[in-house]
Amino acid sequence: MRVAMDCHGLTHPGRIREANEDQFLVADLTKAMLVRQTSLPADDHTRLFGTPPGHLMAVADGLGGQAGGELASGLAVHTLARYVLDTLPWFLRARDEEGDLADDLRTALEECQRAVEQAAGTEPAHRRMGTTLTLAYVQWPRLYVVHAGDSRAYLLRGGRLHRVTRDHTIAQQLVDRGALTAEQAAESRWNHVIWNCVGGGRHELNPDVHKVTLQPDDRLLLCTDGLTKGVPDGRVAEVLAGSGGAAESAQRLVDEANATGGSDNVTVVVARFHEAAVVT
Repeated sequence: MRVAMDCHGLTHPGRIREANEDQFLVADLTKAMLVRQTSLPADDHTRLFGTPPGHLMAVADGLGGQAGGELASGLAVHTLARYVLDTLPWFLRARDEEGDLADDLRTALEECQRAVEQAAGTEPAHRRMGTTLTLAYVQWPRLYVVHAGDSRAYLLRGGRLHRVTRDHTIAQQLVDRGALTAEQAAESRWNHVIWNCVGGGRHELNPDVHKVTLQPDDRLLLCTDGLTKGVPDGRVAEVLAGSGGAAESAQRLVDEANATGGSDNVTVVVARFHEAAVVT
């Protein structure tokens, strides 16, 4: 069975904040060959591409004030893209080397950590800047999600919305210990205190890695908390389950977040997986 992916990312500053400290990335990872010389006829293509072996998506939400947060999220996404581009073998590995792949994905976040830390050290005003970072790597049917912070990854399957990630906040820790309910945590001041992110004045990074086996008709969502603070999971599920494409779903989610007040920057990446038509 051939499965195609329809994917779209969208970011918006919201209705209150002037600057947008969010960033996102959607990329196809391809095998390519640049032909420098050949005896083949001149009308043959000089750049050849193979079937994309994977897809990379990411969202980041900057922390530490307007200038610092925007710098941190942009630097993290740029570093992630460069790391993937400069270390091609990690996403071309055979499927049985999954342990190594998970390690490489963690290393990608650690590279982002080093880049943000180094940049923060050169500017005293930005010494505590940081960013959340949630990335997804798809090599059908495998999905890997690597995560630090309180941006989220969701999977919609069979009409049910499953949260893949757990927020790295003090409030979530209190929920895990039974000290708060999920409803109380949403209103708690600890809901905005992140204990694990890229940078943020911390030298240690503890990214989570989640693995999922995808199925046709699954829908994947990566988002910053500008969406989840205003739009309940039930409504998110309804939008993702709609019949429109990824671009339409992404736009509707951003519109929903702004309709509830738009108190924060909002960024979403939506991916829909469907059986591809076979041309005979």
